[in-house]
Amino acid sequence: FQASTKYESGTGWPSFHSPLDGRAVDLDVDYKLIVPRTEVRCATCDGHLGHVFDDGPKPSGKRYCLNGVALRFVRDGVDEELMEEVA
Repeated sequence: FQASTKYESGTGWPSFHSPLDGRAVDLDVDYKLIVPRTEVRCATCDGHLGHVFDDGPKPSGKRYCLNGVALRFVRDGVDEELMEEVA
C-alpha cells in the first residue's frame, strides 16, 4: 500500500483505498464475527493484514483497514525492491 492511497476513515485503523499491487494480497471471507467480512491476507506469507469494506472513497470505493503492525514503512523510490519482495 502506498501513502498516496491512505486516507482518514474515522475508524482508528490505517485505511487505504487501493493496494500497491492487487497480486500482493489475497481476499477471503471471514466469519469470525456475526456479519461476514472480507479478510485481506498477504499473498506471499498468508499473514492477516486486516479487512476490506465497500464504503471507501474513489477511485476504488474500497476501504482497506489494516493492522498497523502488519505494515512496513519504506521511503519513496524503493518500489522496485518492494515489488520484488512481494512477487
